[in-house]
Amino acid sequence: MNTTINSLNWRYAAKRMNGQKVPAGKLDNILESIRLTATSNGLQPFTVLVIEDKEIREKLFKSAVKQPQVVEGSHLLVFAAWKNITAEQIDTYFDMVYEERGMEKGALDQYANFLKDHFAKQTEVEIFNWASKQAYIALGTALVAAAEEKVDSTPMEGFNAAEVDQILGLAEKGLGASSLLALGFRDGSADHMVNAKKVRRSKDKLFVKI
Repeated sequence: MNTTINSLNWRYAAKRMNGQKVPAGKLDNILESIRLTATSNGLQPFTVLVIEDKEIREKLFKSAVKQPQVVEGSHLLVFAAWKNITAEQIDTYFDMVYEERGMEKGALDQYANFLKDHFAKQTEVEIFNWASKQAYIALGTALVAAAEEKVDSTPMEGFNAAEVDQILGLAEKGLGASSLLALGFRDGSADHMVNAKKVRRSKDKLFVKI
C-alpha cells in the first residue's frame, strides 16, 4: 500500500496527548510542508504561529473550550488569516517571483495589477474568508505531513476566535485566527479513541465519475 495511504490510515484526531516533545527535525518538516503548500495565486495570505510556550498555551486552553491537546501537546499551530491584501504585499510577492525565476522586473505587471484591483474592491470580511480558505489548504497539508512523520495532530475549529486574537495580539497585526492544530504524541492510556476504527464513506459514495 502507498506509504501516504498507510500514514493516513494511521492518523486520527488524537484526543489526549502525552506531553512528549516533537523532535525539531519532524517539526521542521511539518512546517516546511506548510510553506510549500498550494495557495490561490501563490500569495500565502496567512501567518502560522508556532507556539511551544506552555504558559501561552495555558492561556489559550480556555478559549479553545478546554481541549486538552492544547496543553498536553508539544506545539500548537495557530493559522492566522490576513484581513487585508495590500498593493505592497502583492508587489513583495511578485518581486520574489522575479528573483526566484530570473524574470525581468515588471514582466507580470498585468497580472499583479489585476490582483491589486480585485482585492481593493473586497471588504475585510471577504478577504479574511478567502484567506481562511487558503489557510485551510495549508492545514490539510500539515495533517498529511504530520502523519508521515508519525506525529499526532488534532485540527480544531472549536475555539473562541475573538479571545484567541486578543491573547495573541492578532488584530493589530491585521490577522485573525482561522484554525488551530495541536501537534504531539497520543496518550494511548487516556485516549478512548486510540483504537477506534476509522470511519469514512466508501469510494462509490464519495466519488462520482463523469
